[in-house]
Amino acid sequence: MSTSESGTVAHDAGEVEFVGGLFPRNQLAGPGGGQQSGFDLAYLRDLARAHEHAGFDRVLIANGIDAQWIAAYAASQTERLGFMIAHRPALQAPTLAARSFATLDHVTGGRIRLHAITGITAEPQYGDYLVDKDARYARTGEYLDIVRRTWTSDQPFDYEGKYFTIKGGFSPIKPLQAPHIPISFGGSSDAAYHIAVRHADLYAFWGEPLVDAKEQVAKLHAAAAAAGVASPRISLSVRLIVGPTEEIAWQRAHDIVGALKKNHQPVPGRVQGTGTQRLLAAAERGERHDRALWMPTASAVGGTHDSTALVGTPDTVVQALLDYHDIGVTTFLNRGYDPLHDTLDYGRWIIPAVREEARRRAQQKAEQARRSAA
Repeated sequence: MSTSESGTVAHDAGEVEFVGGLFPRNQLAGPGGGQQSGFDLAYLRDLARAHEHAGFDRVLIANGIDAQWIAAYAASQTERLGFMIAHRPALQAPTLAARSFATLDHVTGGRIRLHAITGITAEPQYGDYLVDKDARYARTGEYLDIVRRTWTSDQPFDYEGKYFTIKGGFSPIKPLQAPHIPISFGGSSDAAYHIAVRHADLYAFWGEPLVDAKEQVAKLHAAAAAAGVASPRISLSVRLIVGPTEEIAWQRAHDIVGALKKNHQPVPGRVQGTGTQRLLAAAERGERHDRALWMPTASAVGGTHDSTALVGTPDTVVQALLDYHDIGVTTFLNRGYDPLHDTLDYGRWIIPAVREEARRRAQQKAEQARRSAA
């Protein structure tokens, strides 16, 4: 693992990347986190620093808040931590978004990643009335075309698409990272795969049983092959519930599900995305899958986000993560239900063990290849 001139971490083949979650308040404290505004800057600072000290490469800042401002503040409180910024395409002009991200790239010292979230339906509260999902993904493709061109073009350009028309698009501010800010992409539908392979270097999906995860990996590779491009790296988002013994870990898991059921308020008529449908279908097949995957944390919240969990001792959870690494996952997006303390525990027991074993396996595989070629 090495550091580029822009300060970002570059991963060698076989290296594992870890991404945590950054929130502006302690979610355990309830609505507002004890503050009227819902912001606790001291907690935000402490959580960012905890991720940095624990060895996380980046933190995801979710959609629903002005994530770029959160990243700017957290970057001022840390030295190396990167920021994966959830961004909903088409809610602002793509050239404006490109300039804003390029500026933030300089402010953070080249530590950001744009994480494109297309969304499953229209969002009229933001002036977005495009309902059809395939059309939304097509619009995202145009949007990212323009963003990347704005980042890289030395001259003003025109763009004529179905959803965007740009005349004289240009930004005098270019990203610090070269050739441009990295882009990751999330989704579980066929349309998502085809957009991701054109624009993203990292593709993110939620924690599913291994057989289902393999299916997603195969679809992504097939989409890349059809487009004649290299397949993006793969990220898995799954919660970790860890205890010093299996009994303690599972008791904690059941306590968490009880709290989730108590606090979750279903939204009548909520549209289910493909990812939600996949999680709920897996939950119907059984509560436990593979080595440690547990579905009730997802069922308790309607499968609306990265809500499945790996449960067990550190050794069990490490081996479960490595099972996903064996099928091609290179990035793990892991957060817990007690964010600050869980972050520190992951840094102590999970991250170094996964990285060491992944390195050992990569070295063993390389050695076997050399022997076969000899």
